[in-house]
Parts: sequence; C-alpha cells; structure tokens
Amino acid sequence: MSRLDIKRLEKQIVRQDWDEYFFEIARIVSSRSVCLRRKVGTVIVKDKCVISTGYNGPPMGCKHCNETGCLRERRNVPTGERIELCRGSHSEINAIVLAANKGISLMGAKLYTQWLPCGMCMKAIINSGIQEVHYRKDYPDTLGKELAGEAGLRLIKHGEM
Repeated sequence: MSRLDIKRLEKQIVRQDWDEYFFEIARIVSSRSVCLRRKVGTVIVKDKCVISTGYNGPPMGCKHCNETGCLRERRNVPTGERIELCRGSHSEINAIVLAANKGISLMGAKLYTQWLPCGMCMKAIINSGIQEVHYRKDYPDTLGKELAGEAGLRLIKHGEM
C-alpha cells in the first residue's frame, strides 16, 4: 500500500471525540442497572483516563429493585421527587463511593452521565472535587443546578443521542 493510499484511508477513518467516547462508556455502564424506572451510568475521568464508574442500584448485598419492586412506583412518586424512598443509590454516588473505596482522588476530574445530577448527587460531586459535569438531559430537580452554580462547578450539556 502506497503512502498516498494510507493518507486516503486515514481521512476515511472518523474517530469519536473524547466526550462521545466517555458518554458511550456511561451508556454501557448503565446496562448493569436493575432500576425499574431508569437505567443510568456514570463515568469519572481524569486526564482522559476512566478512573471510576457507577450505575444506579441498591447497596452491595441488598436485594435489587427487580426483586422487591419499586416503592416510588407503587406510591406514584414523580421523577425528581422523594428520592430518599428509593432503595438504590444514583450512579454518580456509586461512582464516587467506588473511587473512595479504592483510595482514588477525584480532585479535578470530569464526570459523564446521561442526566443532570440531582441535588443529593451534586452535593457529593462538589465535595469530591470533581470540576466538570457532562450530561445530556435535564433532570426535574433544580437544586443540583443551583448548587453547581454557587460552587463554580462547570456543567456542560451535550446534545441528546
């Protein structure tokens, strides 16, 4: 193959940009969730390297929602309200806890997830030292966005796929 052929071939190859790459990993991570309402995955990245992942679900060793049913669903609780009734943790919290369990600092990291984090998750994100949150869809809990603004945390919304 000539150098000219190689150059033509290189032009045909289109690589995902880093943001899309990390969103795709978050989507795959979300497939581990057994939440009956919404499957969400989170990826935490530092220097273009994945350092932690998480998906929404109950604490280790506890029954999954597909075994117990969803209390929020039974009570018709709208999305974004009364999250304390859920037996699972959100994917952002699980990714932060995994990093803490492994002794990994999140200072200066970036977080990728499908939804804008709720107020509870945003508190943990801010306190963990994460500097940017990349997301695709808004979440009906305005506290998260408000806290991020006060703390100077960068929120970057990407187009939905």
